[in-house]
Amino acid sequence: MKSSAIWITIFGIISVISGYLILNQSQSDGKAKSIPVDTSSVGAPASPIFGLVLPDSTGHAQALEQWRGKILVVNYWATWCPPCREEMPGFARLQAKFAAKGVQFVGISIDTAVKVAEFQKETPVNYPLLIGDTGAIDSSVALGNSRQALPFTAVIDRQGRVAAVKLGRFTEADLEPELVGLVSHSPQWMPSPDRAPGT
Repeated sequence: MKSSAIWITIFGIISVISGYLILNQSQSDGKAKSIPVDTSSVGAPASPIFGLVLPDSTGHAQALEQWRGKILVVNYWATWCPPCREEMPGFARLQAKFAAKGVQFVGISIDTAVKVAEFQKETPVNYPLLIGDTGAIDSSVALGNSRQALPFTAVIDRQGRVAAVKLGRFTEADLEPELVGLVSHSPQWMPSPDRAPGT
């Protein structure tokens, strides 16, 4: 447990420095630019995600396997990351808009449960926020986050393949067409009898 906390702290420091340098580079002329990201994972199975079991801010273990078969938007973030915080209200709106169509957002925070719980009080979101560990960090790298910076988002289709990845802020306007395309070009999602729509 202590070792995990140390690695998460180290990852946090690296992410702060990387994120700061990337953000400055992408806005050096006053205009937002696309941040290069490793897209070699696109089209590949997102198996690192479905093997994760992470606690939520209340300490309850959540297996990402429970969302297999949905269009899954996995966002790696932290409370100390300004672009992470900025994109989350848009994610919440898209979660509400697409929940009935089988889209599920999940936030994996590289942070402590206490800080995530405090964040949820200030900025409520309508999707699960889980607490990352070294396995979560490794899964972000496997999905294309070779810079190990935040925020990083992976969109996974109903077949469990990586459909898109984004390093840096994923705006609502950019993400919505991705979701529309996946919803319209994939088999119809039906909730299981014991699960309410959008869960």
